[in-house]
Amino acid sequence: MSRERCRLYLITPPTFELAAFSQALGDALAGGDVACVQLRLKDKPDAEVLRIGAALMPIVHAADAAFILNDRPDLAAKLGADGVHVGQSDASYAEARALMGRDRIVGVTAHNSRDLAYDAAEAGADYVAFGAFYPTGTKEPLHWAEPEILEIWQETMETPCVAIGGINVENAEPLVRAGADFIAVSAGVWAHAGGPGAAVAAFNAVFDRAHDARGDKR
Repeated sequence: MSRERCRLYLITPPTFELAAFSQALGDALAGGDVACVQLRLKDKPDAEVLRIGAALMPIVHAADAAFILNDRPDLAAKLGADGVHVGQSDASYAEARALMGRDRIVGVTAHNSRDLAYDAAEAGADYVAFGAFYPTGTKEPLHWAEPEILEIWQETMETPCVAIGGINVENAEPLVRAGADFIAVSAGVWAHAGGPGAAVAAFNAVFDRAHDARGDKR
């Protein structure tokens, strides 16, 4: 059975200055294929999230990528974002779907639990996210996942899966080969020594290599 080539799911840094980051985001998106950009701003006032989202969303759309907001389906709907990602301690999938409608993306965190992932997929989630796979400085992981969960998911389910947590150019390939449909990255792009554009290009090279090695078969 054929499987689509893995794609990059880009997550914003936890804090940034808007003007400088807008330039960095443009550089990243110019580096190669990016499926989507998630705006992840914790502990910011709603008005600030909406202001920053309104500024960044056109940059993302100009690169033909989807703009996703983390945690807050109410703000995602108000902003007109393409989707929302909810964790297990955020709004439920049902609440998110009710706010976003049927035509927008709703993704759900599943940590390292196939049960949570199956529940989300059967409810209608557009993707499930597994992780963390590696140590990350973005936040302290409470759950650790192994690549095997991606292999099992690909063998049993059609809903796309995202691998997240401490992923960089050097350690991404085992997760791609295991079955990740998307690789979620934050610092692995923004802190890359060659800059964000070079990081995105390097990730896409990893995805191409894994796809070619698989021969489009699993």
